[in-house]
Amino acid sequence: MSALLLRELRLALRAGGGFGLALAFFLIVAVLVPLGVGPEGALLGAIAPGILWLGALLSCLLSLDRLLALDWEDGTLDLLATAPLPLESVLIVKAAAHWLTTALPLVVVAPVLGLLLHLPGPAHVWLVVSLAAGTPALSMIGTFGAALTVGLKRGGLLLSLLVLPLYVPSLIFGAEVVRRGGEGLATSTPLMLLAGISAASVALLPFASAAVLRVNLR
Repeated sequence: MSALLLRELRLALRAGGGFGLALAFFLIVAVLVPLGVGPEGALLGAIAPGILWLGALLSCLLSLDRLLALDWEDGTLDLLATAPLPLESVLIVKAAAHWLTTALPLVVVAPVLGLLLHLPGPAHVWLVVSLAAGTPALSMIGTFGAALTVGLKRGGLLLSLLVLPLYVPSLIFGAEVVRRGGEGLATSTPLMLLAGISAASVALLPFASAAVLRVNLR
């Protein structure tokens, strides 16, 4: 598993691997929103939690179509499916590599982009906490969607249509954690729900993803 993880990280860090694409898109969202909404700090601060979480969500979505498609095209996926390593473990590693190269950098730069959107000071910590707790679900759900659409023509568009509705609960609870944190309210309930979604996704979706991938590989 460690060798496979290192392979996935090297592929993601190469040109066109999607590592810098997510960060660039996240930055573009944070820069364009004030231009479209206006420079009022109070307005930007009110919508900043939702905008930052939406930007992180869409940034994670950008590289999902490459998660399994490249291995499908060159035959590597068939070899991984017949390897001694269980297919569930292969998909967990791929989801972990996606999180490390796409979601983790977004977690790191999110407070800086929050300054551009006048995010209240206390909310910056909760922004990092919510993204760290919620983005594993985005990567794991995205892996499930990639397994469903692997080998299909125009699979990237179908992948987006399948995955986006499943992302909505994480978006709602993640933005609510940041909003409550900025207002000094209790954040335990939405944060626990957000972490619960991630925990359930990591526990259940590898098996569902492996099952649908075996069907697609037959």
